Amino acid sequence: MATMIKNATNKTSVITCLFVDIGGVLLSNGWDHHLRKQAATDFKLDWDELESRHHLNVDVYETDKLTLKDYLARVVFYEERPFTPTQFRDFMFAHSQPYPEMIELVTQLKIRYGLKIFVVSNEAREINDYRIEKFKLDEFVDCFISSCYVHLRKPDKDIFRLALDIAQVPAKQTAYIENTPLLVQVAETFGIRGILHTDYKSTCEKLAALGLINDEEIIP
Repeated sequence: MATMIKNATNKTSVITCLFVDIGGVLLSNGWDHHLRKQAATDFKLDWDELESRHHLNVDVYETDKLTLKDYLARVVFYEERPFTPTQFRDFMFAHSQPYPEMIELVTQLKIRYGLKIFVVSNEAREINDYRIEKFKLDEFVDCFISSCYVHLRKPDKDIFRLALDIAQVPAKQTAYIENTPLLVQVAETFGIRGILHTDYKSTCEKLAALGLINDEEIIP
């Protein structure tokens, strides 16, 4: 049974677990459409061919059935290039940037309310591992339900079912911060409280409506 936690404004929270996406919420996206477009320009690649090959391989790549080396062999290095796989890999990794306000927000909510924090994310293993270590996500995240670890990829409903099973928290006591509308909707089919993230302020307001209110330095 959920513990009812009263905060300084006398509101009550029944949320005991927070599911959070990584790309677009805690950090910039790892290897998205915009970065692939930039890679095509910087490395003088055929954009249409790059994008076509990516979409043919992304499912197996992000569910850990294809290594980064093999993914690049199929998507970029299927013909001779004037640059190396290491140079291309470094480009992919170098563009990850943190969203400090969101990281601080989730960290402070965890401390204040004793929340379980679960990442539910589509990421390939090498990029996922790099980002967890680089930005010290494991210092405040309790469990990573990453597609590369569980071999399931959003919008597959089973990844949310698995996250709930591992968290051992009822869906109605779980909120999910995600920046893709469809994925919020999929999570909500379980009864999870969906929060569509568009910016820091509006996400703070949506969390506050669920009773998750931090001090004024964190949530306006």
